Formats: sequence, C-alpha cells, structure tokens
Amino acid sequence: MRLDEIDVKILNTLQTNGKITNVQLANHIGLSPAPTLERVKKLEQAGYIAGYHARLDPEKLGLSVIVFIEVGFNLSDPASLNEFIENVKDYPEVTECYHITGEYDLLLKIYAPSIAEYQRFIMNKLIFTRYVSKVNTKVVLNTAKHATELPVNNALNK
Repeated sequence: MRLDEIDVKILNTLQTNGKITNVQLANHIGLSPAPTLERVKKLEQAGYIAGYHARLDPEKLGLSVIVFIEVGFNLSDPASLNEFIENVKDYPEVTECYHITGEYDLLLKIYAPSIAEYQRFIMNKLIFTRYVSKVNTKVVLNTAKHATELPVNNALNK
C-alpha cells in the first residue's frame, strides 16, 4: 500500500488523538465519514496503525524514576542474547528494549517507583543473569521531550 497525503493526514491526526470520532476525523481531513472509515481500516490492515492506547502519567502511577540501562554480554554463547531478551519481555519494569551497536548490546528503558526498587530490579533480575558482563545506568533527571508521534510525512517520499 502506498500512502497519499490523505493517509498521512489520517495517521498524523490519529497518533495525536486516538479518541477522535470518525465524523470528527472526516471533517478534519476533508472527506465524508464512509471513505474516511474505509481508509482507516485499510491503514490498520496494512499495519500502518499498530494499535490504539492511552498515554499514562508515570508520576501519577508512582513511577518517578526513569532509567536507561546499557547492557553488555559475554557472547561466547550466541543464544544468550536471545534468551536474555525473552526474559526481559516478562519484566514489567522494562518498557523498551533495543538491540544496539557500539560498546553495549542492549538498551533498556525502565520505570521504577524509587531508586531502591530500581536497585532491587538490577540486583535480582538483571545482573543476576549469568550472561551479563557489564551494565551502564543513566538515571533521568528531567524529561525535556517525550513524543510518541512519528514523523509520518517522510512516508510520502517512499
């Protein structure tokens, strides 16, 4: 499926307001409701829209500590990285996990209620794993920008 300008308008609108009604979306993009709904369904079926969710406030939920962790592995056993990643998927504290280039192998984003709870997570779950050879922690002091919107306009150049 190739995106046109109307598809991009739909994607931009939905990623900033997933609760918008179809009628409101149709008015916003300049189409009638029926073709708007048809386009949204096509975008969902094609995988451009992966889902809808509410963005929660971590502070209100008592998750005041945000930490990025770089994790390095002893990769003498290539399956160790995959096994570790599968285990990380079961840790609710870990909200993002990226396989990265450079000195470390993974980058994790963690939410915790306190530094003490973060320390327990590190000691009991993360470095307890026999494959981890090094960990580098970055504690977030302040969030200057937290955007969930992707630069959809780039999709028109494809």
